[in-house]
Amino acid sequence: MTITKIGVCGAGGTMGAGIALVAARAGMQTVCFDLSPDALARQRAAAQKFFGRSVDKGRMTQGDCDAALARMQDSSDLNDLADCDMVIEAIFENLDVKKDLFAKLNAICKPDTIFASNTSTLSITQIAGGCGREDRVVGMHFCLPAQVMKLIEMSRGINTSEEVFTAAWDWTETAGQIPVETQDKPGFILNALLVPFNNDVLRAIEAGLATPEDIDTAIKVGLGYKMGPCTLLELIGLDTQVLLGEAFFPSRWTPAPPFRRSAAAWWPPDVLGINRAKGC
Repeated sequence: MTITKIGVCGAGGTMGAGIALVAARAGMQTVCFDLSPDALARQRAAAQKFFGRSVDKGRMTQGDCDAALARMQDSSDLNDLADCDMVIEAIFENLDVKKDLFAKLNAICKPDTIFASNTSTLSITQIAGGCGREDRVVGMHFCLPAQVMKLIEMSRGINTSEEVFTAAWDWTETAGQIPVETQDKPGFILNALLVPFNNDVLRAIEAGLATPEDIDTAIKVGLGYKMGPCTLLELIGLDTQVLLGEAFFPSRWTPAPPFRRSAAAWWPPDVLGINRAKGC
């Protein structure tokens, strides 16, 4: 099947907004859904800045920029997703919430609409369970920031049809992304390796091994990473790091106590001692 219209649930958040940018940039009609109109307005302004920088850097023309923005429709009405060919959810990492969303979408969307989940800690099979179209649900885990990072980890639920998986895979390539296939297991490839690494970084900071800036510099210069782990943790959020750590193997990945407390307190900007404006 051909996918030309995309819906993104949770488009008021950082991940959902990035996925919407990927779709619109690739020429897809994109419905950006979120319950918060204010969040959608903030992300609309961020989209204008992102595409504007792309024009300034010669990566796209002003005409392409204007066209991409015009393809993005903001909505807080779930019914506006009815005629989408694929709906990607990037909402809160809670099984019941995701299952409820897909059940509602099943009653709204056309029969051949594909449902995709950006989850990294939950089972695609469980998310699809009881939604009414279990064969049309697929895992598509984007990386932050989605509009910059190319990787998408693709996973099948037990009931995912080959046709649906292939169609979703082909869409990722059409959108200029790079897909890899993983099993339907929490963490997939990236987080299974990244979460314990990030937790070790937090423990190194707790132990006073080095400053966050020096850790980032060491990893970027010594290993060739484009982004240091502390900067990445600022994007991910300590609350998400704690959630990921607890979802896998707590005996190895239990977050260090000071950072668990910081996550619970909504993570003040200076917890890691990183100046966000530096982009280090």
